Amino acid sequence: MKNTKRNKTTILPILMIFMIINLPRRTCSVSVVQFIFGDSLSDVGNNNYLTRSLARASLPWYGIDFGNGMPNGRFTNGRTIADIVGDYMGLPRPPAFLDPSLNDDMILENGVNYASGGGGILNETSSLFIQRFSLSKQIELFQGTQEMIRMKIGPESADKFFSQARYVVCMGSNDYINNYLLPVYADSWTYTGDSFTNYVISTLDSQLRLLYALGARKVAFFGLGPMGCIPLQRLMSSDGNCRESTNKLSKGFNKAALQLLNNLTNILPNSSFVFGDAYDYFQDIIDQPGKTWFVSVTQTVLVAPLER
Repeated sequence: MKNTKRNKTTILPILMIFMIINLPRRTCSVSVVQFIFGDSLSDVGNNNYLTRSLARASLPWYGIDFGNGMPNGRFTNGRTIADIVGDYMGLPRPPAFLDPSLNDDMILENGVNYASGGGGILNETSSLFIQRFSLSKQIELFQGTQEMIRMKIGPESADKFFSQARYVVCMGSNDYINNYLLPVYADSWTYTGDSFTNYVISTLDSQLRLLYALGARKVAFFGLGPMGCIPLQRLMSSDGNCRESTNKLSKGFNKAALQLLNNLTNILPNSSFVFGDAYDYFQDIIDQPGKTWFVSVTQTVLVAPLER
């Protein structure tokens, strides 16, 4: 699926989320950085350092519209959602946690990206990929980062640094696509759709509360798109169209996640948990691709490389 003007047309709904959490464009202090938690939509190279992982962005078409045009660990031909938002807001791009060059000075200047392709809210999600970081693991790695920074600048300055940072969590689709919807996983026959969503949301609740306890005050969580329209789900349908049963799961998760974030904002002092719901936006792209300059939303169409 190729879009000749994708950056302008897909960023607007996402930017609104960051405006809500009071991040002025290009006027923020250099000490304000991002900490990214997520899956392949945000991974900027972590999985490529996981040598036994079966989810690595190392194939030739990854990165063709980014940097030198070679695979760079991003599961996309260009920038990730996190890249686009950070660039627009004037924030530095956080390096991958497993980047060998990462050190405490880089963290203070750029933040860290812990996202891992195949990662899920649940620890058991995507176990078939062998190696990946779940959200719980990513938060554990963040705790290690905090210890490093406290040793570097002291507890008081570190607490201020982490409280001023912006936190992005973009995760949840793998819990369905690479867990509940695959009968090889126990969760697929242990839960109904609704009870599984309750299980995922309950786990997410604990994880976001932990992030808050670790100092996160401004958190943006991005919900699920129309999962039933991804190629794998179309392939599994009888007519090649979107699977509405899977899309129903996306909507149910998004509704529950929104309620969770509203509740956390109301009960946790000085917190802002914002929900980014892009479901309808992306569904509109699928239904009317020409409106956003997509050539096709059901097949790969090669066009000239884009600006990088």
